[in-house]
Amino acid sequence: MVSCLDPSSCGIGRSISSAPHLFTPSVRAGIGIDADDFRLSPTASSNRFTFHLLRADAPLIQGYWSLRRNIFCSEQHVFEASDCDDLDAIAYPIAAVHHSSEPAHDDGVETDVVGVVRIVETEPRLWYGGRLGVHSDFRRHNQIGKGLIWKAVTTANGWGCDRFLATVQIQNVRFFRRLHWTSIDQLEIRGIPHHLMEADLNYYLPSCEQRPFASHHLSTAA
Repeated sequence: MVSCLDPSSCGIGRSISSAPHLFTPSVRAGIGIDADDFRLSPTASSNRFTFHLLRADAPLIQGYWSLRRNIFCSEQHVFEASDCDDLDAIAYPIAAVHHSSEPAHDDGVETDVVGVVRIVETEPRLWYGGRLGVHSDFRRHNQIGKGLIWKAVTTANGWGCDRFLATVQIQNVRFFRRLHWTSIDQLEIRGIPHHLMEADLNYYLPSCEQRPFASHHLSTAA
C-alpha cells in the first residue's frame, strides 16, 4: 500500500509499500478521471477502477470511512477506534472505486471503495494530501495508488493550489519521485524517517472538477 500523511498524522506508524510500475486511467461511462490523465499512459484504459471526489451525502461515503478505519485502525493500529480528526471537517474525501461484473445494484454493476485519500487546504492555496491507502485485496493492482495521487493533486491544482505537499514514509520516497514529487525536507515522526515532499504542479495539470460549497463537503464518519 502506498501511503502519504498530512499535518495531523504525527502518530502514523509504518505501512506496507508497493511500487506501481504502470498507471491505467479509468474512463468508465465518462466518469472518473479527466481525459488529460491519459498522459500518464496514453494507450491504456480500464473499466475496473474509477476515482471520485465524494460529497457528504454520496452513496460511497460510508465505504470511504469504513476503509480508512480498517486500514489505519484495524490493520495498522495507528489509531484506536477512529482515524478521524479536525481536518476532516474541511478536507475533501476521494475514493477509488472497483466496478465488479457481478450484478448487485440498479445499474447491474457492483461498486466497492478500494482506495482512499483526502485533500485539505491548510492555508490559502497550500494543500496537503493524506490518509492515502488501498484495500489489502487490491494492492496488487498497482494503478490504484497512482490514480488516487493523480486525482488528488490535479483536483487541488484545478482549485487554485500553489503548493501541494505530503509527508511520505522513507520507503515510499522513490515511488513519489517517479511521480514528479521532490523531497524538500527530512523529518522523523515517532522515530520513523519521513520526507516532506512537494508535487510538481506543472506535471499535474489542473482538472475540471468543480469545488463543492463548504456546506457540501463537511462530513464526519458515522
